Amino acid sequence: MTFKRILIANRGEIAVRIIRACRELGISPAVVYSEADAGALHVRLADVAMQIGPPAAAQSYLRGEKLIEAAQALGAEAIHPGYGFLSENAAFARMCREAGIVFIGPPAEAIEAMGGKIGARRIAVAAGVPVAPGYDGADQSETTLAAEAERIGFPLLVKASAGGGGKGMRVVNSLAEFPAALEGARREAGAAFGDATVFLERLILRPRHVEIQILADSHGNVVHLGERECSIQRRHQKILEESPSPALSPALRSAMGDAAVRAARAAGYVNAGTVEFVLDPDGNYYFLEMNTRLQVEHPVTELVTGLDLVRLQIAVAAGEPLPFTQEQVTFRGHAIEVRLYAEDPVTFLPAIGKLALLDPPLGPGVRVDSGLTSGDEVTVYYDPMIAKLIVSGADRHAAIDRLRCALDDYAVLGLTTNLPLLRAIVTNPTFIAGATHTGFLAEQQIHAAPPKTLPHQVLAAAAVWELQVQTQVAPRSPFENRWRADGIETPLTLTFGHEEHTLRVKRARATWHIYAAEGAVTTQVASLRTDELILSFENAERERFRVARDAAGDLLIAWRGDAYRLTRSVPLSADSVGRTGHGHDGGSLTAPMPGTLVKVLVSEGETVVEGQPLLVLEAMKMEHTVVAPYAGIVRRIPFKAGSSVTGGADLIEVEAQEEA
Repeated sequence: MTFKRILIANRGEIAVRIIRACRELGISPAVVYSEADAGALHVRLADVAMQIGPPAAAQSYLRGEKLIEAAQALGAEAIHPGYGFLSENAAFARMCREAGIVFIGPPAEAIEAMGGKIGARRIAVAAGVPVAPGYDGADQSETTLAAEAERIGFPLLVKASAGGGGKGMRVVNSLAEFPAALEGARREAGAAFGDATVFLERLILRPRHVEIQILADSHGNVVHLGERECSIQRRHQKILEESPSPALSPALRSAMGDAAVRAARAAGYVNAGTVEFVLDPDGNYYFLEMNTRLQVEHPVTELVTGLDLVRLQIAVAAGEPLPFTQEQVTFRGHAIEVRLYAEDPVTFLPAIGKLALLDPPLGPGVRVDSGLTSGDEVTVYYDPMIAKLIVSGADRHAAIDRLRCALDDYAVLGLTTNLPLLRAIVTNPTFIAGATHTGFLAEQQIHAAPPKTLPHQVLAAAAVWELQVQTQVAPRSPFENRWRADGIETPLTLTFGHEEHTLRVKRARATWHIYAAEGAVTTQVASLRTDELILSFENAERERFRVARDAAGDLLIAWRGDAYRLTRSVPLSADSVGRTGHGHDGGSLTAPMPGTLVKVLVSEGETVVEGQPLLVLEAMKMEHTVVAPYAGIVRRIPFKAGSSVTGGADLIEVEAQEEA
């Protein structure tokens, strides 16, 4: 079978990735989009595109019948679901088959067999694949589950049978914690997957998360393509993946690969998939789940094997046999992927807004997969991942060096990102030693806060940009140019965070003298472009800055992997001193983004202590617990559970308790 056109039933970077694979194969890429994605990169790159609904995924990308209609209307013989959305939906795979459209993924029956964690666990046991002690019975009563939890022992995990990504998962350390954890897991699982079924599993302490990439064709061939270590996670979601794992010996790699192949065969699997394991400190591995789709981190495997997984997916879906055997799979070098998110690097709260500038790194062994460009917007409707940065090197240390340099060269302006966290991870000695586990971030207490002070280099760049760019009008005569170059001194006040910098800036021909309370800086402009400034400092040392402005007119500067926002100071007004700057006399806790208030944990008039959970807000597919920033009394709760709230809305008012 030959495909002339493939419909990509997804968005963002994975849609762009599949579009590029189609182009290489001479296949016409077609896409769908929601109203929010009308100007998205995947829409701009496709041959044809069709709008399928409003911004909310439930009314667009999750509407299987709309996707089938789009494929038929656009003349696509096959649908590639990417990852997320309907990629692991057996009903959608069956809809494609019934419509005569090839689903580029496993058969519906294999998705059903491995899609639920309980069913997948039972298949693994039947195939002789080790599983952790647990309970996966049909009796879902709280009494039975509590009794089973006591039998298994603590700590344990309550896990949603459906879905993934850490949603519907809770760690329980004692029987007293169990009821609340069970309720939270069921609530989150029901909201995310429409299925509140859970199971229990012994929590393996300090485990590594190691997954095996498998490929299977319709001719009975199943191979594995080695492993990816995905131990560095936040909220059970991966942020760094690498291959090979520093923890696996050749013998252990072979054993885990064979186990993954057995599990895939037992499920009747076809196409690309991933079998996930936890690996304990003693080298024992236990089946975790199977992802019946392409993984976010598939580029890591591509770089160490030299194989294109998307092209292989398309070939297998077209009925072709795998073009190699297990013995012919070879591995070369080391690859690492990090996920760049629009989120706070400390709290992990997602951020939304427009990318004023997105300038990725370039160079040998550096790959960037992204569905966004400068000027695009990260919205509340979808996952806040901006891009994936993947590097490869001759060995792990070479790959880490390359990753560190690439992260330092990444410029993202206009949005809060986790770039400081990624940079902190790759310089962490424990990570460099390869001694990671799934509790790595919490254990290491990595400092990932954005810079609090303004380096003199950035201050100089801001001053030069503000004064040179705004006067980039050609002089009327040589005499006017000389008059300016003689050294007009200009006052300039810039604010960074809570720091106010009062400057005197003097330009003498090509040299800039910047005087501040902290001292004087002398610099020269080596290059000035639309969004780039290169300055030469003492000893001819050059520094490169990427520069942009946001809609409010703030000056945004990226330098050495950090982002800085500066404003010209304005006089204080009544509005600017309204409800801030009052310490802990009292105040409102506001919603960091639009969402749904799923639970209110306190009542008006109740006394609370610092750190006490107050509310649970669901936003961008995740639950966020709002805690008391100080001890006090709850004075007002304007919303009830189930209420939709806008970003910035006052969720609760807490009056600080007076110190005795």
